[in-house]
Amino acid sequence: MLVDLPPTRSARVPAVSAKQRYRLRNPSSGREVLLEAEPGEIYLDRESDEPLEVIGKVLPLAPSSSKLPWSVENLRFCPWCDQLAQKDLNDCPTCGRRMAPPAPLPHRSR
Repeated sequence: MLVDLPPTRSARVPAVSAKQRYRLRNPSSGREVLLEAEPGEIYLDRESDEPLEVIGKVLPLAPSSSKLPWSVENLRFCPWCDQLAQKDLNDCPTCGRRMAPPAPLPHRSR
């Protein structure tokens, strides 16, 4: 007799964020916030209770293994394929090969 078991987590399947992150702005103050927004929902500014307007989607697009937005300070080059990847990823999203840990920040002398 066969028994259906619920699926379990696998070490080979990375956890990904299924929700898309958006940049929202308060039109009167210019204050911006990044959040995982749901379609059709109205989001209010915490300080003024004014509705926020969607400015755009934040890269990387969902689903993604990284939670870091695409910005200069969060990216590094893959040593194998020379493509950009977020610093919090172990494997390159382009070629799939393992990357070495990011170089530590240089120590500033006072």
